[in-house]
Amino acid sequence: MASTTNLDQTAPHIALFPTAGVGHLMPFLRLAAMLATRNCRITLITAQPTVSAAESDELACFFANHENIKGLQFQLLPYNPSTDIDPFFAQFISISNSVHHLHPLLSNISPPLSAIIADFTIASSVCKVATDLSIPTYILITTSARFLSLMACHSQLVKNNPKNSGDEGIDCIKLPAGLAPMPLSSIPPPFFNPNHYFSTILSSNSTSFSKVNGILVNTFDWFESETIEVLNSGRVVHDLAPILPVGPLESFKVGQATNLPWLDNQPAKSVLFISFGSRTALSKDQLRELGTGLEKAGRRFLWILKGSEVDKQDKEEIEDILGKLFLERTKNKGLVIKGWVNQDQILAHPAIGGFLSHCGWNSVMEAARLGVPILAWPQHGDQRVNAQVVENAGLGLWARDWFWEKMLVKGEEIAEKIRKIMQGENLVKASEVEEKARQAYGIGGSSEKVIQGTIEALKKKK
Repeated sequence: MASTTNLDQTAPHIALFPTAGVGHLMPFLRLAAMLATRNCRITLITAQPTVSAAESDELACFFANHENIKGLQFQLLPYNPSTDIDPFFAQFISISNSVHHLHPLLSNISPPLSAIIADFTIASSVCKVATDLSIPTYILITTSARFLSLMACHSQLVKNNPKNSGDEGIDCIKLPAGLAPMPLSSIPPPFFNPNHYFSTILSSNSTSFSKVNGILVNTFDWFESETIEVLNSGRVVHDLAPILPVGPLESFKVGQATNLPWLDNQPAKSVLFISFGSRTALSKDQLRELGTGLEKAGRRFLWILKGSEVDKQDKEEIEDILGKLFLERTKNKGLVIKGWVNQDQILAHPAIGGFLSHCGWNSVMEAARLGVPILAWPQHGDQRVNAQVVENAGLGLWARDWFWEKMLVKGEEIAEKIRKIMQGENLVKASEVEEKARQAYGIGGSSEKVIQGTIEALKKKK
């Protein structure tokens, strides 16, 4: 582990500022760890209290293992929304409303900051503070470059909402020159609702995309080459900041064991890993149909079960959700776990041969880096857009007819798709993606060059 005492005088001091949810936190932790190994001083800003226990646990583990990285905590101002709101959206807004309290802390930090890298959900608020303090600002995007292209022209798309045209036959929307049309069904419904929190967060922060020094994206050039090229051409938004692909960001827990003896005893590439991320909880009916599908498919499985959106509220036992009989019937084929796991370590295990995923972007990049084929089952937000990227890149299959509306996907359909994703040809394609990812973050690779170029630019501004 590097020590800050060994850093030379040219070392830039970078503050990283994540927001709410493990999906937004993890890329910041990975980026922080990576920059700390490249002659950078790092301060990680964390808002308190966190929404989930998983966030608190990850932060505690991270700081315990990275003593060279400083933490800067600040307490959020009270925020009481007048209506029911996703708790993670509420946290985005609460952090944004509290950012101005960081002004004196950042102005007195030593040594002075060379840059701030902030989550896009608080970009506008951070830009105001950073501009006042003359600190260069970057945004880290926690989604795909493809979804970023939607975010960048959000106001234009809302203004020209095809749903307002009266033409029921429209199934795609046209994007600025150079970008492929987007299926209307892939865009989350709240995107077009200017009164929805999802939309207001996008609209209030996308204006900052032309004010920052750069937009870092956890992707790599080969994986989304066409989108990255068009975004950097100036044809989408004429003054858009440079798009800087720096992925796939590597785990900061390399070498740690999975601590799952059951998985260690399974044949190579034989296990389907099932996880819908830190925020998604399927209905009980859907969970039981998924269990039926796993039984019918006859494949080994490791299932990370989630009963509620926020882990602090997830109190039901596995047996209560899936039933004692299911667990008894599948005890020789599968393992069901409830609780937080280190997903990237599981995906790296030689027994894993497929990944049933919601297509959160961290999950996609982990699978790409480790060569695990994805069976994409998007649930909300950017995930249908991400699923299209996965399929286009050859990393897996997208079950297009499994919509995010409250439909019930039956067990037989699930079994059919599971059998398909576990076929050898998908493993071969995923291995090819893994090689392209390795080239990107390896010495002389496209992402590595972007990272080093950004660090060198900050050194010159010291």
